[in-house]
Amino acid sequence: MSQIKGPGIFLAQFCGDEAPFNSLPSICKWVADLGYKAVQIPSWDKRVFDLDLAAESEAYLDEVQGIVKDAGLEISELSTHLQGQLVASHPCYDVQFDAFAPPAVHNNPSARAEWATDQMLKAAKVSGKLGLKSHASFSGALLWQTVYPWPQRPAGLVEEGFAELARRWVPILNAFDEAGTDVCYELHPGEDLHDGVTFERFLAATNNHTRANILYDPSHFVLQQLDYLEFIDIYHERIKAFHVKDAEFRPNGRSGVYGGYQDWQQRPGRFRSLGDGQVDFSQIFSRMTKYGYSGWAVLEWECCFKHPADGAAEGAPFITKHLIRTPDHAFDDFASSGKDDALNRRILGL
Repeated sequence: MSQIKGPGIFLAQFCGDEAPFNSLPSICKWVADLGYKAVQIPSWDKRVFDLDLAAESEAYLDEVQGIVKDAGLEISELSTHLQGQLVASHPCYDVQFDAFAPPAVHNNPSARAEWATDQMLKAAKVSGKLGLKSHASFSGALLWQTVYPWPQRPAGLVEEGFAELARRWVPILNAFDEAGTDVCYELHPGEDLHDGVTFERFLAATNNHTRANILYDPSHFVLQQLDYLEFIDIYHERIKAFHVKDAEFRPNGRSGVYGGYQDWQQRPGRFRSLGDGQVDFSQIFSRMTKYGYSGWAVLEWECCFKHPADGAAEGAPFITKHLIRTPDHAFDDFASSGKDDALNRRILGL
């Protein structure tokens, strides 16, 4: 049986302008001292990683790999969540999403989408050079503003939306295929790929592209009230990355799934530090092990109550506790009588 690797940590929520969070060497040392074994690197944050430079400079890539290795770590995946978001976005979000892109393409949605696509192609190239098997990203969204069917969606709207999404992503998926890396979409509210059904629609639109896969994050399914354990049973063959993130959903008489435009602390659905929410991680790690997931278990820390330093410190031992060392023989081998074809036929009455 394969074994899950870990613990890893997604650096995005911890990067900052103050040491040790403002450079790759210092943040790697910080997470290594906490017990992590790998880092998932946000490719948009130049304080820790320069994707444009990485795509052009072998020397820079060697430097990055050396920094990570010297800290006793590995790179689990690169992340292009922000760039992936901009591969496809509806005009109603233009003002807000401009913040994810460089000023040169602000107020120019087509130029912004071209920039995002170029970033994805560079991420494919760099992932291949680094020998990474998985890559974390968002799908972007053309349909999210129609997620609730009021006003009624015109016939064919959803199909056209997914056809266009696939048209934009297939060249990117092809580039990742050439690099030998899977694109793992984090199924997330705000994306057109946000649950199993929408992922299936995308697969169909991409002709079941082999590089279109899933970053499994149960926290988003708790907030959607989706069965996150059965999801593994259904989609395990496409799960190629794993965010270990907790959440809770506590509806009340005033608000539910939609949250009433409230801040995170007041919403019924909230992300929590590991162990403070409702996710059954024992069952998740058991099922992921059952199906042979051999990638990294990566902490994505988000919590509206706890300090991030405490969440990070608690995350490594939490993940380590849930890792399952797989056996090299069956537990009941002591009672095995070995293989005897004649005996087997005799037991069957033959």
